[in-house]
Amino acid sequence: MHLERQHIRRSLHHWQQVRSWARLIREAEMLWHDEQKELKRLGALELTQLIKEIPPAYTRRINLWLIKYSVGTRLVCKKSED
Repeated sequence: MHLERQHIRRSLHHWQQVRSWARLIREAEMLWHDEQKELKRLGALELTQLIKEIPPAYTRRINLWLIKYSVGTRLVCKKSED
């Protein structure tokens, strides 16, 4: 029972992190599409920084959230070398 609870907590934590990354990307992209030049620049910088910081293990799931949020940004998923 204890191991099951830990697994559920880890899964929930992972889900929350992935969703948070996707929301941050959506917010940065919204700035990027703003008409004001300074907000556009800030949005582009923020989006670039976010993409660099995302753990590779999250990219596939983040892309699913980005699709749900109707965001134009997509992350490149690197295939693991076996």
